[in-house]
Amino acid sequence: MFKQSKLLIVLTLILAIAVAMVGFTWGGKSEEVKITLAGSTSVQPLAEELGKAYESKHKGVRVFVQGGGSGAGVKAAITGTANVGMCSRELKDSEKGKGLKEITIAKDGIAVIVHKTNKVAGLSMVQIRDIYAGKITNWKQVGGENKKITIVAREAGSGTRGAFEEIVMHEQKIVNKVITQNSTGAVHQTVALDPTAIGFISLGNLDSRVKALKVNGVYPTKTTVKNHSYKISRPFLFLTKGAPKGEAAKFIFWVNGAEGQKIVAKEFISVNR
Repeated sequence: MFKQSKLLIVLTLILAIAVAMVGFTWGGKSEEVKITLAGSTSVQPLAEELGKAYESKHKGVRVFVQGGGSGAGVKAAITGTANVGMCSRELKDSEKGKGLKEITIAKDGIAVIVHKTNKVAGLSMVQIRDIYAGKITNWKQVGGENKKITIVAREAGSGTRGAFEEIVMHEQKIVNKVITQNSTGAVHQTVALDPTAIGFISLGNLDSRVKALKVNGVYPTKTTVKNHSYKISRPFLFLTKGAPKGEAAKFIFWVNGAEGQKIVAKEFISVNR
């Protein structure tokens, strides 16, 4: 009888431990909250940095960020395949009226870049348009060396390209004979390696490996973008279907708060300063 009671106690303890372990495992899984973002490759590095900072302050939250371009970000927000879509341009008329909530998290300039050995210091907006339209084909035509211009551009659907087309190209089309790259980093790398190349990238990705041109006499900086003297600029948007909900809403609120905007201001232009 004593042995049976002892055995019963041991079995009860084992069962209690097993239930506790299962409960801990289930609880661990249920406590993890995921926030998914998708879209603009210009916004992507900033969103990743913001996501890591948010995770460090909010245990049990994971922020997943993937690229795909601004067009993909708009679609992801509309269809709900991501909690938040990322877009680095103003929404097109065809994208409006679909229940999207736009939240501006930063502002950015688009720098027109050339190889650092290029002697050209600046171009007018018209000259840039004519280069990308195929009307100006040699650097000699704009005060440079007698070398054919190699045009580098982002792919169709890119927010950077969309903003560039809207602000610089207006109704004119970018010529077909261009080197098309699917990320800001790829455009940067191509221009850095080609002395005849011209491209356009996010101001936040500008560094000493390439040379930014003055546009209409104004150099691209945070100050000139903010005071509107540098004309090639665009917003960084978070998009949600309807008002943001749950942890995604908390994340967006944090991004546009003091902590998030401090991170934004490292390379881009804060929306609340």
